[in-house]
Formats: sequence, structure tokens, C-alpha cells
Amino acid sequence: MRIIDLHAYPGTQEWIASQGPYPAELARYWRHEWVAKSEEEVVADFTRAGVEVVLVAFDIETVVGAPPCSNDYVAGMRDRHPGRILQAWGAVDPFKPDAIQEAERAIRELRLLGFHFHPIMGRYSVDDRRLYPLWETINALRVPVMIDVGTTGMGAGMPGGHGAVIRHAHPLAVDQLAADFPQLTIVAAHPGWPWVEEMIAVALHKGNVYWELSGWAPKYFPEPLKRDIRGRLQDKIMFGSDYPSIPYERLLREWGELGYADAILEKVFHANAERILGL
Repeated sequence: MRIIDLHAYPGTQEWIASQGPYPAELARYWRHEWVAKSEEEVVADFTRAGVEVVLVAFDIETVVGAPPCSNDYVAGMRDRHPGRILQAWGAVDPFKPDAIQEAERAIRELRLLGFHFHPIMGRYSVDDRRLYPLWETINALRVPVMIDVGTTGMGAGMPGGHGAVIRHAHPLAVDQLAADFPQLTIVAAHPGWPWVEEMIAVALHKGNVYWELSGWAPKYFPEPLKRDIRGRLQDKIMFGSDYPSIPYERLLREWGELGYADAILEKVFHANAERILGL
């Protein structure tokens, strides 16, 4: 069965460095070392797992002061490994003065798939009106966005969460954005805990909102989510890993242990991504 991973980070030093002070805390949160691999080692991990990935760039430079894991970087990895890396999500720090220009360049010159946003670590909510000129630009470019919902391991356990506010990643912000930009394809990333049922409601109500379930061990999916994966949301749910957070072996094994029919897994692992995102 084809497996498309919609949410994989590069895993290299460029990506580790872009996270500023957070790698040590992430290692504690995920209970494994948070260390860089070479590009060849990362691609070997994808190959062993049998996945085709969409890489994710990362840019929270205005928050942490560290240079981003840039759009050029993920585009380069994509171009060097076309058999394993399908595409890449760009990243735009919305508070940089050239954010709109960078969004346009990422699509027109680098040919990226769309953009990923990390509201908690970027310290904004996606329904913040200051961001609407950027959304208007992305909407005009006719590309999708992937937006994290729910809490994050970045800042977890640090005093004050290192200033991060988990409310910024509430699904109701995605709901507002989807209402204001009905032609914008929005993919919610992660199960959205502790607001899983709110995220179910948004995905059901908004025709332009879809959902990938990276960064969460499937055996811990809440029951309402597990039920709707085989039911009302079977045409909206997609697979993501959040690589390197959770080993592929565990993710794929636990997806198999959920007991879904092959027809459901075909949709989750590849058919929905093919149809919704053209992969």
C-alpha cells in the first residue's frame, strides 16, 4: 500500500538549529535523543519505512532568533531525492517584513506545495487580523496551508512554556480562517488535543478543512476520533508522522492495530492526499 507522509521534518542540523532553545526540551518530551542526522540517513529512514514524504520547512526566527530551516533548503532536498520526497511545505514567519514576498517566491520560484504554520511557537493565532494580508496572498496563489492544532512538545515543561500560549492553536481559529477564506484548502495538523472534539466539529462543518494526524501514537487516539476516521471523516483524514518525533515502525504498527478495513487505510495513507493535494 502506498504511504504518503504529509508531515516530515528534515531531521538534519539545519532543522535542529532552527528550533533555538527547544531541542533539549523536545528530547525530554519525546523521550529520545533530539540530535541531527545526515541527509542520507534521513532519506534512508524514509526508504526503510516505505513512505513518500512531504517535508516541512521551519521558521520562527522572530521568536527564537535562530535562522530558519528555509524554503530553499527543503526544496533542495526534494530535488535531490525525487523518488522519496514528493514535495515540501514552505514556512513563512508572518512577522518578518518580507513575509509576503517570501510566500510568493516559495511558490513561483521554488514550486513548493504550500505552507505550514506553527501558531504556538510563532506566537499568533491564525485568525489574527494582522495576518490577513498574508492569507490573501496565499489564497491568491491557490495553494494549501497546513496549520498545527492542539498543544505542542515545544516549550512543554519549561517555565511559562517559554512564553508559548497553547490557545493560539485552538481549532476555532482554523474555523474562522476557513470561513473567511472558503477557497483556501486548509489541512489541520495533529489530533488537536485537548480540543479533539472541537476539531472534529470544524472538519465536519467546513468543506475546505481537512486533517492529518501526525505527532500522536495512534493507540492513544480518543474514541470519538477513532470512530469518525472510519465514519464521517474517512474522506478527510490523512497520514502524517511528525518525523522524527515517533518511529515509523511504531506509527504504522499502531495504525494497523486500530482494526480499520483496507479501504479506510487506503484513503488515510494515500488516496485522500492524492485527491485533496494532488500528490
